[in-house]
Amino acid sequence: MNVPVYGLKGEKVGEVKVGSAFSKPLRTDMIKRAVLAERSVDRQAYGTDKLAGLRTSATYLGRRAIRNSMMNKEMARMKRIVAGGHMHFRARAVAQAVKGRMAHPPKPEKIWKMKVNKKERIQALISAVSATADKETVMKRGHSIEKVKHFPLVLDDSFQDLKKNKEVVAALGALGLEAELLRCSEKKTRAGRGKSRGRRTIRRKGPLIVISEDRGVGRAARNIPGVDVAKSEELTVSMVAPGTSPGRLTIWTKSAIEKIDKLAA
Repeated sequence: MNVPVYGLKGEKVGEVKVGSAFSKPLRTDMIKRAVLAERSVDRQAYGTDKLAGLRTSATYLGRRAIRNSMMNKEMARMKRIVAGGHMHFRARAVAQAVKGRMAHPPKPEKIWKMKVNKKERIQALISAVSATADKETVMKRGHSIEKVKHFPLVLDDSFQDLKKNKEVVAALGALGLEAELLRCSEKKTRAGRGKSRGRRTIRRKGPLIVISEDRGVGRAARNIPGVDVAKSEELTVSMVAPGTSPGRLTIWTKSAIEKIDKLAA
């Protein structure tokens, strides 16, 4: 299949032949498994203090023939404080007691990392890449692509030489992505507790630019809201299908799309 290649001003400058990487069936189950495995690597282990709820003088008094024995007192046999006064025989150190330990606390030694087979991860990546060539799947993610001429969207390798932010914005605007950049520039207040935990606002995911060699465009495009730049050999399923949802708007350079075809071969 031949795909048109566009220049920096939106004009057609040639064609490139793409292989089977953009004609594979969509496997949402494999994509979801691969994305969750990649995200699990970044998950930070957490757990409670091992002595939480156990810093107490409470002792077990349920045996016979000991001082302050609880035998024949019609009381549950659990660790209690022997202090006299209002704290006398208060239960502590057990899960059902006030200020006691947790029954099954989260443990920091738990391994959160998920594993996925190498071949399965590659197939998931190819399936996610194939979804970027389907206009209906891309629109379903919410991208504004009414003015985009063709999918997959391929740019000339001269795009990799851009070194200024305004040049990258102009090139994307020439491809019909003005509405998409405007959509990604809007901030939205997060719903829920995250507002008070340093992540008050969220942005939408915008175009992903896949290049073969970074000759300045990575630095030039890094401050454009929603836009990410990645090399073809460093591409992950999470980049192409954020949040396990395939169909992210992806812009390829001519040399990058030729490299991704070799992965599916």
